[in-house]
Amino acid sequence: MSQSDDKISAALNSVFASAFLSVAKLVVGLMTGSLGILSEAAHSLLDLSAAGLTYFAVRVSDQPADSGHPYGHGKIESVSALIETGLLFITALLILREAVLRLIHGGEAVAVTWYAIAVIVLSIVVDFTRSRALMKVAKETRSQALEADALHFSSDILSSAVVLVGLGCAAAGYSKGDALAAIGVSFFVFGVGYDLGKRTINVLIDAAPDGIAERLGEVARAVDGVARVDLVRARPAGSTVFVEILVRVSRTMPLDRAEQVCAAVAAAVIAAVPEASPSVKALPVALDNESVIDTVRMTAARLGLMVHDIGVHSLGERSHVSFDIEVEETMSILDAHKVADGIELAIREELGEDIYVDTHIDPRRFNVVNGSAVAREQREDMTARIEHLARAVHDVQDIRKVWIQDGDDGLYVSLRCLFAPDTAIRTVHAATVTVETHIRHNLPGVSRVVVHAEPTTAASPP
Repeated sequence: MSQSDDKISAALNSVFASAFLSVAKLVVGLMTGSLGILSEAAHSLLDLSAAGLTYFAVRVSDQPADSGHPYGHGKIESVSALIETGLLFITALLILREAVLRLIHGGEAVAVTWYAIAVIVLSIVVDFTRSRALMKVAKETRSQALEADALHFSSDILSSAVVLVGLGCAAAGYSKGDALAAIGVSFFVFGVGYDLGKRTINVLIDAAPDGIAERLGEVARAVDGVARVDLVRARPAGSTVFVEILVRVSRTMPLDRAEQVCAAVAAAVIAAVPEASPSVKALPVALDNESVIDTVRMTAARLGLMVHDIGVHSLGERSHVSFDIEVEETMSILDAHKVADGIELAIREELGEDIYVDTHIDPRRFNVVNGSAVAREQREDMTARIEHLARAVHDVQDIRKVWIQDGDDGLYVSLRCLFAPDTAIRTVHAATVTVETHIRHNLPGVSRVVVHAEPTTAASPP
């Protein structure tokens, strides 16, 4: 059986118990003429109304969230508990009033019969059983409505005990004993009602549970990847505690990794507070250990630009950072220079005015170039020349797959250069740049050269 079914079952049993006690007390009160028992009958009718309200509340509170109630319907339980708090105060006031009147004017003569005592004892047994059952389910499901109902039944036990004492005092000829006991019971009920009312009002005004923000903040900070926690907010609604957490992560962190960090924080919160429903958001922050290269990349990304070949050099006491910036190939030099000035200024704002920033502008293709085949004789002649130029470059071991294509803006050439497997990538890059330069210099009409580097152990291309 689910928690929701447990709550509904407990609330429905309370309705049946209250209805049974109301009828039993009313019948016995009329038969004996006991004002105390008749007052208890009226009290039980009040309990029946409260139990019905609780039953309605727990049925509605577990309904799923909808467009009009995005946080669910859990607070209906708090409203129910607040109403029952008022009923507890009314009960205490009625007990206190009756006790004072009996102290002043004396009690009415009561026929003390076995069935009068039996119905009160039965009431105490039923109230005790229902109170324990309700409180057990209330703690398991964190239901304020059931907790309020349980406290109401607990107060009924005391109220019934006062009536029982009154019957005993009446049988012994002392009519004021039950009144003095009733005054003590009324103050106890006042205390129970005050405690329940205070907690219920705190839920209704979204007061966070004591210490939960600090506790969940520590939980979030312990998650790998969280740089700091900026905000923790929690508010209860029925049996659920809605939690909002704002964490900071390194701005160099990839988006998918940031999402993983948020998911890890949410899982840690649920592990610490099982009734929590967390919402975690991550914002980027520049960390103290962020490298100059990371700063350049993040600054470019913030400006919507692409950069590559970032280098950092030391010039005496000054640092020198250089990189290639990519702009649309059709952009004018004036506009491209403005873009370069913009990113240089932004990097100096990040790293300080003492740093020297140098940029190289590269064109970036956006259009698709329509290609066509090159005549066989021309292709064979150019392939031989390209292979000769490439093999003449130091460290190039062999050439594979030369591709030549004629396009709208000139010839497109690609080739694969093979290198010894242990060759450093720095050496490989320098060699491929040399191959590209030689091809462009010796073969007029070439607009684009792509040199693919691979080790000699690589499989032949298809």
